[in-house]
Amino acid sequence: MNPEQIAQYWDEYAAEYDQEPDHGLLDSDTRAAWKDLLRMWLPPQPSDVVDLACGTGTLTALAAELGHRVRAYDLSGEMVRRAAAKTAHFGAAVEVHQSDVSAPPLAPASVDAVLARHILWTLPDPHAALVAWAGALRPGGRLVLVEGRWSSVGDDSFDDPDRMPWAGGVRADDLRAAVAEVAEDVHVVQLTDPVLWGRDIDDERYLLAARVPSA
Repeated sequence: MNPEQIAQYWDEYAAEYDQEPDHGLLDSDTRAAWKDLLRMWLPPQPSDVVDLACGTGTLTALAAELGHRVRAYDLSGEMVRRAAAKTAHFGAAVEVHQSDVSAPPLAPASVDAVLARHILWTLPDPHAALVAWAGALRPGGRLVLVEGRWSSVGDDSFDDPDRMPWAGGVRADDLRAAVAEVAEDVHVVQLTDPVLWGRDIDDERYLLAARVPSA
């Protein structure tokens, strides 16, 4: 599946995206739980945060509400349009751009945190993406990754293991090993609370946080 096909898939899904409880965060308890999670793991505000594969911009908005300056990126033009509309009231504190998130246009050592949720499984070379993301962090900067290994690999149109080595998600131990090659102080927190997802879950979902070495 080439980038144009992937972008088209997410363009077509954008109108329904926020209907998922953990996407739109329309329930106040679910929204508060995600906001608390970001408050705990993002750097002290105000920091320069990048939200990769931002979707409709829900986590982008939460990070901005916490006082951070946020640049958000997504491959889907329709997702970018919706994210820009959702975060317009933050003014210059939020920028939303269309980009391949595996290699976003970030200068080396230019941001304090890279936030990415449920995107590594879709990338043809997730290890290279982690190298690029870590390279964009300032000394002591943080990777904050929300990932999982799904009980189902999901839509058949994404079942392409030759191009997606982590199709169906990535187990925490595997991601920990990959991140340890580019960062240190790796922490994994299992996200089992149903309030985060709007329902009970039976698969592995977690947050992984790490930091690049300080100067």
